[in-house]
Amino acid sequence: MKLMKFPQRYLIVVLTFVSTCVCYIERVGFSIAYTVAADAAGINQSDKGTILSTFYYGYALSQVPGGWAAQKIGGRKVLLLSFVLWSSTCFLVPLDPNRVTILVVARLLVGVAQGFIFPSIHTVLAQWVPPHERSRSVSLTTSGMYLGAAMGMLVLPSLVKFKGPQSVFLAEAALGVLWSLLWFEYATDPPRSEHPKAAAAGFGESLLPTDASPKTKLEKGGKSTKIPWKKILFSKPVWAIVVNNFTFHYALYVLMNWLPTYFEQGLQLSLQEMGSSKMMPYLNMFVFSNIGGVVADHLITQRIMSVTKTRKFLNTIGFIVASLALMALPIFRTSSGAILCSSVALGFLALGRAGFAVNHMDIAPRYAGIVMGVSNTAGTLAGIIGVDMTGRLLEAAKIEYSDLSSPESWRSVFFIPGLLCILSSFVFLIFSTGERIFD
Repeated sequence: MKLMKFPQRYLIVVLTFVSTCVCYIERVGFSIAYTVAADAAGINQSDKGTILSTFYYGYALSQVPGGWAAQKIGGRKVLLLSFVLWSSTCFLVPLDPNRVTILVVARLLVGVAQGFIFPSIHTVLAQWVPPHERSRSVSLTTSGMYLGAAMGMLVLPSLVKFKGPQSVFLAEAALGVLWSLLWFEYATDPPRSEHPKAAAAGFGESLLPTDASPKTKLEKGGKSTKIPWKKILFSKPVWAIVVNNFTFHYALYVLMNWLPTYFEQGLQLSLQEMGSSKMMPYLNMFVFSNIGGVVADHLITQRIMSVTKTRKFLNTIGFIVASLALMALPIFRTSSGAILCSSVALGFLALGRAGFAVNHMDIAPRYAGIVMGVSNTAGTLAGIIGVDMTGRLLEAAKIEYSDLSSPESWRSVFFIPGLLCILSSFVFLIFSTGERIFD
């Protein structure tokens, strides 16, 4: 009976938090397991890059369709189907680095399936979470990504060492199935009785997909559920979100993929000797993401700032501080200094998510999943572009400076995302709004 008193929307938020955590354990886990298996099989770097990047192509392709599907049949159902698909793929596909075609298809499937997750989550949260709780709810949900990445990096290498690379696939599949069972059992669509002012507040049953006939729609006032694609694609506030999502993921994926190389080749440090300290940047993201959500909701509910000013304030603080830390990173030549600097950069980037990343539900609660799909497509493309460009920059620097141990070799790597952070913060300051602009 005590469990029944726990508000259903809080349970929904906790489950979506766990879902993002599990997804990032899967992403980190595949990278760890495949790298070990590929190195043992003598796979060259080009083929390894092909397999590792395939996920992001599938992920980018399914963002907008994911938002559309969540809008049409409901985020709750799409989220469940997504987890079932990628978990089944992990369970059924053998980790054989020599069977490149099978792994490419499998990673493409996992990428497509996980591409539906965040648009679906935003659709679900827009239905369940009232406006004054959105910042901390979205921040908690997305912070699962960083906790999942940290947990994966900390635990999964030991699993590979003692049980082999294939065990990671099985463990990930088991986590995915377990979450699917919990979601199937406890997740529901919000009943109207819990949200009597749903239409006015911008959440609740009014946002759920409907199978009503055209006649029924006319009887309800002639409102159509047709998605305003043109208005979305030409909206300046939407593009402010898209630009900031691009920058956030450019910086995040560059650091996730190249920071280990910076430690080993730039600073001549051993990752194994660094121990758990290398997890600090991701744990810092987890902490700062939730701090940003709580601060944003406090500023709004206490009427210290309007929604618009709150989003702009936190986005600007987060991205400007992150830009300074990114550009200063090559200056630090010790492990503690580099960990501190990268932790500040990633932590304040996560703080900035209380600005742009929640803004989908401010301006378009009914179409939050679709707007999220559009902006997350840009974010995924940023990862592909940033990781590839960084590799080219380092290859050129290696030719010019003979190795990657000098600060000059890394200056452009971190300077580019630093400049993007500054540019994006000004774009958000000028063009964003916290007001609802899509009915």
